[in-house]
Amino acid sequence: MWAAYAVSAYGSGVGFGALPLIAVLVLDASPAQVSALSAVGPAVGALIALPLGPWVEFRRKRPVMIAMDLTRFAVVMTIPVAYAVGRLGFVQLLVVSAVVAAAKIAFSAASGAYLRGLVRPDDLLVANARFESTTWSSIAVGPPLGGAAIGVFGPVTTVVADALSYLLSALGITAIRDREERPRRDGRSRMRAGELLDGWRHLLTHPGLRGLYLNNLLVSGLIMATEPLLAVLLLRQLGFPPWQYGLAFAAPCLGGLVGSRLARQVVARYGQHRILRTVGTLRAVWLIGLAFVQPGVAGLATVIAVELAIIISMSLYNPVLATYRLEHTPRDRIARTLTAWSISSSAAIAVLSALGGLLAAATSPRTAIIVAGLLILASPLLLPRREDAVRAPDRELVPVSAHPPAAEDPR
Repeated sequence: MWAAYAVSAYGSGVGFGALPLIAVLVLDASPAQVSALSAVGPAVGALIALPLGPWVEFRRKRPVMIAMDLTRFAVVMTIPVAYAVGRLGFVQLLVVSAVVAAAKIAFSAASGAYLRGLVRPDDLLVANARFESTTWSSIAVGPPLGGAAIGVFGPVTTVVADALSYLLSALGITAIRDREERPRRDGRSRMRAGELLDGWRHLLTHPGLRGLYLNNLLVSGLIMATEPLLAVLLLRQLGFPPWQYGLAFAAPCLGGLVGSRLARQVVARYGQHRILRTVGTLRAVWLIGLAFVQPGVAGLATVIAVELAIIISMSLYNPVLATYRLEHTPRDRIARTLTAWSISSSAAIAVLSALGGLLAAATSPRTAIIVAGLLILASPLLLPRREDAVRAPDRELVPVSAHPPAAEDPR
């Protein structure tokens, strides 16, 4: 399972920002179109994925993961095929983005529930930290390779690599011989009209998860909304070559190894609540630095420094958040809760990316980045303030026989 995850993660690293890059370099898309690509696709994908939480909950998870990987492989491969015959268009990129987003949500929900049976409860934080480090190491290695491949072989090279990683991931999951029982429904878990909302109901009624959930929507949405804006700013307005664009996001990812490696030690020393509160605040203060990017080596160094600070904070925070979320989620609601979390994150990214694109079109990409950097400074107000809000989990939520899922699929 970890091998399949690593292959998938490294494929995502090589294909980092592939669709915005293709939109800019091949289709000469405007800032509004690039932001729409990052907004409309995930938004439509979230709508498609809405009924998938209950559907995944009561099915064997391994076949679901395989099906989602194969779906992503098939739809992503349509891009190089269309490019080869001269038929690639912006609408196709939107469709691919939507299907990939929906499949990602279903895959993440299924893999979380499936891996809960493969990892011991006491190793929950360790498992999440290791998957986090795999994600960041793949991004550190992948984008420079992807940028070099684009320069040598053309703009759709990284898309082919990304598609093949889905296929290899599916083959890896197929190779798992562990027997999986079909989830049983009881009187409480039968499909019902309100079941689509069970994940959100759990997130919004839990005193600790509610603040963490709302904080994550704002932080992740604003950070991801700056990605297409930075693509336009760096590639078009400041004249960065693709390899420097890739390097600017790859080199700081080495900081992800530092943060994820420290997660277990700092939680043991300072406690879960203090880390969520302190590091959750720190990850929000750096984004404004991207507004000061200039051409040349100084500008490249600025992007790397800001991204390094953000990534160290995120890689320490994310495993602790993932651990807390899983410790406080009932076993029969994991898939629905993870689906609700992913759909909400996609929706937040879509809305904020769309707003960022409109603002960039009316003003400039740099102005939109400044606004995002200022708004994110308010996000720590949503974090739980009292330690009793981040209370120890009930034993019935995580029984002795339960096992935790690993981190979400990086795509």
